[in-house]
Amino acid sequence: MAAPTDTRSRIQDIAITGRSKKRTTGIVGLNLLLDGGFPEGTLVMIYGTPVAGLDLAALQFWKAEGGEEGTYFMNDGDVDIDMIDAADLHPEMYLPQMAGGRIVVDSLSAIILKYGIDVALKFLRLAREDMKKRGANLMFIVFTGIHSPMEMTRLMRAADVVIEFRNSVQQAEIERTLAVQKIRDAAAPQRLLPFIITDKGIEASTTSRVV
Repeated sequence: MAAPTDTRSRIQDIAITGRSKKRTTGIVGLNLLLDGGFPEGTLVMIYGTPVAGLDLAALQFWKAEGGEEGTYFMNDGDVDIDMIDAADLHPEMYLPQMAGGRIVVDSLSAIILKYGIDVALKFLRLAREDMKKRGANLMFIVFTGIHSPMEMTRLMRAADVVIEFRNSVQQAEIERTLAVQKIRDAAAPQRLLPFIITDKGIEASTTSRVV
């Protein structure tokens, strides 16, 4: 008579190795919302209109933690001190110039318009491999209103963290909020984070509002 089949689960427990390391976002309120910052080794997509504060958020991320090396690729705006003028660079040429833990591409929209969505997605795949190896983070800017819904969907799927910057008019005042729409392998916060734009950049509230 055949031996009885062992019906016990063959699934083994996976040892918990601790929480992933975080890199500060450069915005205090957003750090609190993300429980410390961006997980190291991830791609961060920020998107919204050109006046939503995306460029300020990118600058604050790049310059956060004074002394930590980073690289800012500017391809569709004024090139400030220490930025790389990437207006005429093919995306593949960005990769060997990515130094430090804080990489910014301003903007991925310009790459898509010039080279196409497939080239942009290939760049993100290669960049993500490099970020994971080095424990670095790459933030890329995407502007709304110029890409198709399918292109936006593909970009969001490629990113590890997706943050939307919103602005609306409420009672004759501009109200600005950001929403963390996605964190890969983790639950996204269910709250909006109000913020204001000052002469020093983005100042986010340390309290948030239920979506």
